[in-house]
Amino acid sequence: MDADLLIHSADRLYTCRGPAPRRGAAQRDAGLIENAAIAAFGGVIVALGPNQEVHGRVRLTAGASVVSAAGHTVVPGFVDPHTHLVFVGDRRNELQRRLGGATYAEIAADGGGIIRTVRATRDASEQELVDTALPRLAAMLACGTTTVEIKSGYGLDTASELRMLRAIRTLAARQPIEIAPTFMGAHEIPVEYRERRAEYVRLVVDDMIPAVAAETLAEWCDVFCEHGVFTPEETRTILEAGRHHGLAPRVHADELALSGGSAVAAEIGARSADHLIFVDAAHAKLLAERGVVATLLPSAAFFLKLGRFAPARMLIDAEVPVALATDMNPGGGFSPSMPFVMTLAAFAMNMTLEEALVGATLNAAASLDRADRVGSLEIGKQMDAAIIQGTLADLIRVGEPVVRAVIKRGRHVAGLEWTNAIR
Repeated sequence: MDADLLIHSADRLYTCRGPAPRRGAAQRDAGLIENAAIAAFGGVIVALGPNQEVHGRVRLTAGASVVSAAGHTVVPGFVDPHTHLVFVGDRRNELQRRLGGATYAEIAADGGGIIRTVRATRDASEQELVDTALPRLAAMLACGTTTVEIKSGYGLDTASELRMLRAIRTLAARQPIEIAPTFMGAHEIPVEYRERRAEYVRLVVDDMIPAVAAETLAEWCDVFCEHGVFTPEETRTILEAGRHHGLAPRVHADELALSGGSAVAAEIGARSADHLIFVDAAHAKLLAERGVVATLLPSAAFFLKLGRFAPARMLIDAEVPVALATDMNPGGGFSPSMPFVMTLAAFAMNMTLEEALVGATLNAAASLDRADRVGSLEIGKQMDAAIIQGTLADLIRVGEPVVRAVIKRGRHVAGLEWTNAIR
């Protein structure tokens, strides 16, 4: 078979292949192949396996890229299934306040938090939103991320939400990372609707969602189901309206308390319930029964100083498929790095490295309904990969730039200059 890309002599290749999403003990199987090679043609994987076996199966086309990955590990490109990276404004002073002892609720009560970003984002043009987001995407790409979900939710009026989603569409065409767009007009109750919240829910349902669907600007509809934000009943109403207009449901659930979000996610069959810091065993059982992916965001808990992390070990033992994401955002998601998320998953949530890798690849892809083409290294899937200097353990060396090259659809898109050897 023809190949226009051959990566050979990798010390280790983790395929993460198999049925998606992985759950329970199966999440620990990352599909290790030692002394491995992988070949692609036209951006699609055509062969992988032991080095000599792959060499014997492929014919290199003229001008093919041939790369030695000796001393390196090849993993699937990371999938980041929960971000808020389109925004303007600067809230780094809130981090300083948190380090000085202020809580998330206190900062929000002083006019900070989501509402502060809303004020700045409403005043921004679509071009400004694009221009400020591009460097963030480039930083994610350098960390090995090749597919990302991006939410709206800093507009909270119809015109601003549509402007955010149009900017996300433009970003998808302007850089290599594949983007899954999510409508999240239900990210917060805007200040002008605080005394008439039912009217805002109607605005989301009757105006925003139909307008988003009319322009085919989003795949998903998300709601922040939390005490003081949206109730379970409001969440259900909004997500059902989104589904009616072709937007699949996902939920911000149980981040600050056991607030009912995981129950709603299970009830309506959401693809993903995210955060889940306060989820309990009874609700984990519901998520497992309905096949809802638990998308955990340990870096958000870390930067927000919440004092606890999602119970990943309990969720995995309950047969809930666990995915990982950065929650990159202006107030509590300061890192673009999926490897950093994997580090926190291992050391703060008691996941194994293999479980964390599957959570950052195959299960994350499943949470976005993309596991048929990304999230694992398998014949017939996109050639999205990251080449890591050293072993899987080196991937969680915080501050060490071990992602040496990133490939998206068979093209070198980030990392060291593409040569015939990764050095």
